[in-house]
Amino acid sequence: MTTTTNRLARVRSLIEEITPSLVEMRHDLHAHPELGYAETRTSGVVQAQLEATGVPFEAGLAGGTGVVGHIGGAADGAIGLRADMDALPILEETGLPYASTTDGCMHACGHDGHTTILVGAARVLSALAAEEPLPNPVTFTFQPAEEGGAGGAAMVDDGCLDGSRIGVPVQVIYGLHGWPQIPLGIVATRPGPMLAAAQSVEIAVRGTGAHAAYPHEGRDAILCASAIVTALQQVASRTVDPLDSVVVSITQVHGGTTHNILPETVAIGGTLRYLHDATGEFARGEIERIVESTATAYGCAASVTMPKGYPVTSNDPAAVDRFNAVARATRGDDQVATMEHPVMGGEDFAFYGRKVPACFFALGLVRPGESSMPLLHQPTFDFTDEAIPIGVELFCQLALQGQLPITS
Repeated sequence: MTTTTNRLARVRSLIEEITPSLVEMRHDLHAHPELGYAETRTSGVVQAQLEATGVPFEAGLAGGTGVVGHIGGAADGAIGLRADMDALPILEETGLPYASTTDGCMHACGHDGHTTILVGAARVLSALAAEEPLPNPVTFTFQPAEEGGAGGAAMVDDGCLDGSRIGVPVQVIYGLHGWPQIPLGIVATRPGPMLAAAQSVEIAVRGTGAHAAYPHEGRDAILCASAIVTALQQVASRTVDPLDSVVVSITQVHGGTTHNILPETVAIGGTLRYLHDATGEFARGEIERIVESTATAYGCAASVTMPKGYPVTSNDPAAVDRFNAVARATRGDDQVATMEHPVMGGEDFAFYGRKVPACFFALGLVRPGESSMPLLHQPTFDFTDEAIPIGVELFCQLALQGQLPITS
């Protein structure tokens, strides 16, 4: 039987062997980005890689592009590993030789790197499984539409966790995200809330149109909308405990057709973020109250729609403990950090954590000698190739080392 030390060396040898081809794959994915639920080519690349490696898989999940692969092992429950595949509607400005060939679409969030890392883990674990049985079954989840499309929820609904599509039920799942605020080589996570719930806010204001020279003959929907935007800031500043975290950001205001007409309607859009479900429920109620009462005060009418969004990405404490132990044994104590505070960005990895114990972690991307790099969702962002073998190794060791007691 292979010892832990020997297996660590074997994993690193296999990763070193395949890293050049993984970098080539990542550049190919970067050059051919696809938006959520349209990742046909990307899904095809993943399927071809799994097939060539001998990893059984099921395709066609989550509307057609989702893929779930599985390698058997000795334990009853599987270790889940997840990656997202979609790109963003952003015009790339990197100037790289492998820059996007699709106008107005680019991998500005690093999902090309995430997908490549999970393919790399599947390749390494498949090679190990050919030598001797793995201690744990492993399920590889490649999901579409993380960027607002709730592809994770669709994957869960289609059976990626319960073993109904392939393999055995997932007992614990891990996911990663490239982090452009953390140095290369460092990984970080935290127990409990790590990323915020994300919910859109849509407000429709209706007044009475009039000539701009005679505002007294109408009810000014723009003035009312302006008051609503200002009043909504009190949700965070005056109604929620300062030690709790909530964000109400208005990002869109649309109204009017020309300079001399007061429009009848104005549309307002924005986002609500929070770290605790009770806070979110309270904030939704406050938004409705403020919008409706402010509109009444201005002689207008208003309605609020808050479509269901992403829940809080909350890490299971036992899964975090296991991650930290594996990461320290793999990377060293000085390469493993604890995130002091959650961040208010959203992630649909949250949907997996609502079903099984889960741990999401940050993978550092800032190269040595550099103090910063372009941030996520910026047109100059590019995933750091040197982070690929680090992510592959951590995914492999999370799959290989021990089993997690179910605590939640």
